[in-house]
Amino acid sequence: MSLHDRVVITGLGAVSALGLGAKALFAGSLAGRSGIRLWPPEAGIWAAAPVPGNLGPVGMHQLPAHVDRHVGLATLAVREAMADAGLENVPAAESASTGVYWGTGVGSAATVEDSYGRLHAGQRARPLTILLAMQNAAVAQIALDHGLRGPQLSVSQACASAAAAIGEAMLALRWGRAERIVVGGSEAPLLAGQLLAWDALRVLAKADTLSPEQSCRPFDRRRNGLVLGEGAAALVLERESVARRRGARIHAELCGYGNAGDASHYARPDPAGQQRAMELALQDAGLTAGDIGYINAHATATSVGDAMEAAAIRNTFGDVQKSPSVSSTKAVHGHTLGAAGALELVITVLALARGECPPTAHLEETDVEGVDLISGTARRGPVLAALSNTFAFGGSNVSLAVRQYPAND
Repeated sequence: MSLHDRVVITGLGAVSALGLGAKALFAGSLAGRSGIRLWPPEAGIWAAAPVPGNLGPVGMHQLPAHVDRHVGLATLAVREAMADAGLENVPAAESASTGVYWGTGVGSAATVEDSYGRLHAGQRARPLTILLAMQNAAVAQIALDHGLRGPQLSVSQACASAAAAIGEAMLALRWGRAERIVVGGSEAPLLAGQLLAWDALRVLAKADTLSPEQSCRPFDRRRNGLVLGEGAAALVLERESVARRRGARIHAELCGYGNAGDASHYARPDPAGQQRAMELALQDAGLTAGDIGYINAHATATSVGDAMEAAAIRNTFGDVQKSPSVSSTKAVHGHTLGAAGALELVITVLALARGECPPTAHLEETDVEGVDLISGTARRGPVLAALSNTFAFGGSNVSLAVRQYPAND
């Protein structure tokens, strides 16, 4: 076993406001078809991006009844990713070398909210509250579902949780700690307590009651805040030698990971930290700025956040002959907090594979300069390498680099 194995992506799975499946996520993003609606349905107070209630024959009704909603969403995404990788049944001999790394920001928020509701109503807590609410509940459920006895890691790094989990999984595979890792993130924050807390922070978009699906407008002059979404995404990562030995289909190579802190402010981003994360990802991947053809931006549709990321991209790619195309797909699937890095990496990988980069939906008039934003329709053309940015409150910045496989080097 070579300690210099590349890390490849052999399975993709997702569930989001755009429906069940990685294909639904990518198709909706490519078409600029928004899953945002007024929430809750009976009151329409906020704009939000919920997972549709009807997910077809493999819907939520088939999930274990005892898990928190975010864990249920994780289960759906992992089920698809494992099937996509041809690993519905992991051989017993490979179980101990197949790990689970997972990211979530607010975790089992529904369980916590239910527990406090019972407390205030003078009722007993549910017997399984601790097990449902523990931060590694998704990791435990995924491992149980698929009989995976390899290394485990649960990451909570606010909105960068899933992205950091993916990066750490890549490092673990490079170092030979495992041969395969199922990794991703999940979030289900569409709860009164969560929405009220985010509203108090004054970063939520005011719902567009006439066109609620257009409430999230990254990079657009008319933006007025972010829209919370729920969802999950999973990727199967393998050492290249392991994937090739079993004849697996390889979607792309996960080749770079940058993780950098701001240490400047809880909420105001610092473009220097974001730039450092991108540069570290490029360095780790052995890529130059000129190799990057597409960036899936973190851009959440806050004026400060969009401007700071645009500055970081300009500073990182300002000297290249051809600037990378940039878009934020949160305009259609919302901000899924700790799951964002996984959902958006799935989109980025499929953009590489299909040669089509999704637009920033609802972008009509931008107020950022020096960035090649995709608006209107998808942009076609070969992309050999791409970055997926995920930045978080607390000054946590993660950038992941992927390239086509086999790499042309």
